[in-house]
Amino acid sequence: MTDLAWFWPVYTVLLVGMLLCRCVPAFVLGKRQLSMRTTRALELIPAAAFAALVANDLCQPELWAQSLWTGAMPLIASAIVALCAVKTKSLALCAAVGVAVYLVLSVI
Repeated sequence: MTDLAWFWPVYTVLLVGMLLCRCVPAFVLGKRQLSMRTTRALELIPAAAFAALVANDLCQPELWAQSLWTGAMPLIASAIVALCAVKTKSLALCAAVGVAVYLVLSVI
């Protein structure tokens, strides 16, 4: 089989898996009352996803090899975003502040 012949079966399996993981719980749990512990755990998902994206930028040794400032920029931006998160608790605002601060720091 060629590489293209593998695409559609793999794509179909991944699509079905994604739909099962995302849609079925929404339909099954949509009208049920969840425990307080489960609700609290589900509330942490956006913060965990955002932290995973930020951690990818913070853990790049090649940035520190370029210069001290290049390596410190993500740390400074993440500290400012953390302060914004504590103050506002808004994921969208944190993302906007993070992009703006990183842009300003890269121009300096």
